[in-house]
Amino acid sequence: MVLLNDYLYNGDTVVKILHRYSQDLKADAIEKGNGVDLAHSNCLLQMIELLEHNDFLTGQAQQIREFYKYLADRYPFLAFTFKGRIKSLIRLEEKINGNIVEFIHNYYCTTGEFPSETDIKKQIGRIKDLIAYRIVIAMPACHLKPEDNRREIELKYLYEIANALPDFLEERGFEPEISGKDDLSLHIDDRLKPYYRDYIEKPNMFGYQSLHISFFDNASRSNIEVQLRTKEMDDIAEIGPANHLGYEKRQEKERARREEVPVGENQYFDDAYERGMKLQQLELNKIDVNMFGAIDNSLVNDGCGLYRGRLILPYEHLSRFQNDLI
Repeated sequence: MVLLNDYLYNGDTVVKILHRYSQDLKADAIEKGNGVDLAHSNCLLQMIELLEHNDFLTGQAQQIREFYKYLADRYPFLAFTFKGRIKSLIRLEEKINGNIVEFIHNYYCTTGEFPSETDIKKQIGRIKDLIAYRIVIAMPACHLKPEDNRREIELKYLYEIANALPDFLEERGFEPEISGKDDLSLHIDDRLKPYYRDYIEKPNMFGYQSLHISFFDNASRSNIEVQLRTKEMDDIAEIGPANHLGYEKRQEKERARREEVPVGENQYFDDAYERGMKLQQLELNKIDVNMFGAIDNSLVNDGCGLYRGRLILPYEHLSRFQNDLI
């Protein structure tokens, strides 16, 4: 079986790793008649195109920045940050295999049968966040009264901003995409509910909270995802339980799925499961990728977007009060 892990020890660049891995995965898929691995390889080609031909990001980022200006004008009392990133290679590989494992497991446990190759391939097509932008807001303490509940106030503004975002970007050539979620958000406007995935009302198993919405950018013919969070939610995701405990909980859940799906009964599940577990067991300080370094799996200097993603839009807005303008 072709594994990404085997390409991480030769000092290559991320782009070269992507080329070699996708080519070998494609050749192996054709030889074995494996349509899922072929779809997997094609997804990697999208990332190659993004990394090699990313001139459009300047224009795209400028359009997103217009919303930043809108918020700065409308909410001068809020502090917020805007950031954008291209998904890291390791996270993309984890997500491809994780989607396959989760889908086959749930389908098998519900029906007692395995899904078709076509349905499994669709799970790879669900990945819409190769490019993602994050909006993080906070209400500064100096703007709060002693009796104020900061979380409630920040949530009020977060949902208000979420309700303004789709129309704003649609006017600039971004089409919001249906989320496919059945449990629609209670705090999003009715006509916008189908577009959002609300992980605030229903956090995931790691305690992760955020609002997610995907758009199709007609100018670049690419998908993007926008995430909206409060500072507290961002801390939980980046340096809190959703980050540090996620590894062990994820392994426990994957092992449980392995126990429920018989070994050897479905090659697609077996391959995706093994690839996912191998990635979770990576010791980052031992790999050799150009512009990447790590002391351990927590202390990482990722200058190439292998593990943490590549930053494309570093915008930071400090509330106007911090500049003594009010």
